[in-house]
Amino acid sequence: MPMLPGDDGWYLNGCGTFSLMAITQYDAAPADYVDRTVRRPSIKIENGESSRRPDSVSVEAALSIAIDKSGKTHELGITMRTPGEDEELVIGFLHSEGVIESADCFSSVVTSDDRVVVKLNESTDFDPEELTRRTTMTSSCGICGKDSISNLLHIHGPELSNSFTITHDAVGKAVSGLRAMQSAFDLTGGTHACGRASADGEIIDVREDIGRHNAMDKLIGVAIISDKTPIGEEAVVVSGRASFELVQKALKAGFPTMVSVGAPSSLAVDLANEHGMTLISFANEHRMTVYSGSNRVC
Repeated sequence: MPMLPGDDGWYLNGCGTFSLMAITQYDAAPADYVDRTVRRPSIKIENGESSRRPDSVSVEAALSIAIDKSGKTHELGITMRTPGEDEELVIGFLHSEGVIESADCFSSVVTSDDRVVVKLNESTDFDPEELTRRTTMTSSCGICGKDSISNLLHIHGPELSNSFTITHDAVGKAVSGLRAMQSAFDLTGGTHACGRASADGEIIDVREDIGRHNAMDKLIGVAIISDKTPIGEEAVVVSGRASFELVQKALKAGFPTMVSVGAPSSLAVDLANEHGMTLISFANEHRMTVYSGSNRVC
């Protein structure tokens, strides 16, 4: 069975997987965390040459979410995320789900280990049956486990600004600015990013996560906590494709425009058109494609 050279247990077997020896050896060593990344053993193979080295990968861990209403705790489920900004993540998620509209809807957020409990005010309506998730959310799917398609398509958001406009140059500037602020991606190549951008393309805030919907929830969550929602006169910029769930979350937050580096899905385009959102995809400094709301592009 062919093996890559090495006398310390770091090798690949014939199936291309790490041996148990390599895993045991690494686990015995102290973890080297850099922000939201962790080092893992790897073997780089290029042009027939191999080299052994630890590599940075994005951390993915489970987060339990619960709501406290009138002294009763309701478990909502588990999401996989990159640790950090958990409070913002959960607040953004609850906003996207229609549980809260602003910071006035909750009195406290308690974070302990990998668990977040949000205490709702008595005046905040909450239907646990409607929100209960039957399956574990993953970092790639923010709407997995919904009980029915009607929940998926149920969207109520603020009126979108028609005065906000953005130029092609500003779009390119925003995309470049977002990329320049993706520190976790620079280390791992494994995170998505969402950012708020002004009409002139200046990046106001950025959040990263291994899940694109988590990055959006974190971005919206910090805006809610800072009392800056509904957004109004800003665009949201996403590092990957424009999916239905991202458009849905952006609409709920009041973003009149979404800019994506990647392609849109058909449902994302349809949803943006239905709600009068400007959707710009395949965006960079040299080109972009406008799928809806061209009135805001000048």
